[in-house]
Amino acid sequence: MHLGFPVSYRVWKVWRRNLGSFMRTWKVNFIPPFLEPILYLLALGLGVGSFITEVNGVSYSRFIAPALVSIAVMNAAFFECTYSSYVRMYYQKTFDAMIATPLSIEEVIAGELLWGATRSVIYAVLMFPVLLVFGVIDLPSSFLIFPFAVLAGLLFAALGMCFTAITPSIDGLNYPSFLLITPMFLFSGTFFPLSLLPSFIQVIAFAFLPLAHVVRVIRCFTLNSFSPDVLISLAWVLGATLVLSTISIRLMKKRLIV
Repeated sequence: MHLGFPVSYRVWKVWRRNLGSFMRTWKVNFIPPFLEPILYLLALGLGVGSFITEVNGVSYSRFIAPALVSIAVMNAAFFECTYSSYVRMYYQKTFDAMIATPLSIEEVIAGELLWGATRSVIYAVLMFPVLLVFGVIDLPSSFLIFPFAVLAGLLFAALGMCFTAITPSIDGLNYPSFLLITPMFLFSGTFFPLSLLPSFIQVIAFAFLPLAHVVRVIRCFTLNSFSPDVLISLAWVLGATLVLSTISIRLMKKRLIV
């Protein structure tokens, strides 16, 4: 990862440290992303879906399947780089310990971002067989979800890290959770098409809500339906990832240097 900062291969040491910590409780960590799509598909796909014939030419279960992956990618990276990173930074003093080694502040934060993206990929991989068994995704195009989850995970990890850098206390992280993540959960084309909303809300969603673009791209993969709009969303996600990653590292460096 090169963002104009002194970042080297040592970022992977931070990543490996977080991976080791994650694997010590792997059973607890693996259960939620495996069960979550089952519950959503049963409650919404089969339950609510029984009242809905089709959405944009596909069954309701197939319509919400990519949204479930997108939401999992968002939550995994965002909450890893907010609450979990804040605990490592403020309470456990893990960041201080790592910075006392040859690791730079930039490398520590870049490693955190990479780990947040990795959590997104792990969640996408665990959800994949469930969606495959339910028959709501197409192959082989759906395999493109995995490399895209790295990029989308970095985006939400960087977004979360920005809030971690400016939040004075861990309780303050509730604000972006409720005021940003929840609106994205509802108004990003997840459980109903954005085209049903007023045009100004659609403009706001595609201009400012990363999840709207992530859902569009992953839905393209799972339904094997490519369009020029997907390229626009890919470019938006890539650009936002680069910008937010740079900002998050700068903000965290400013916070950690006292």
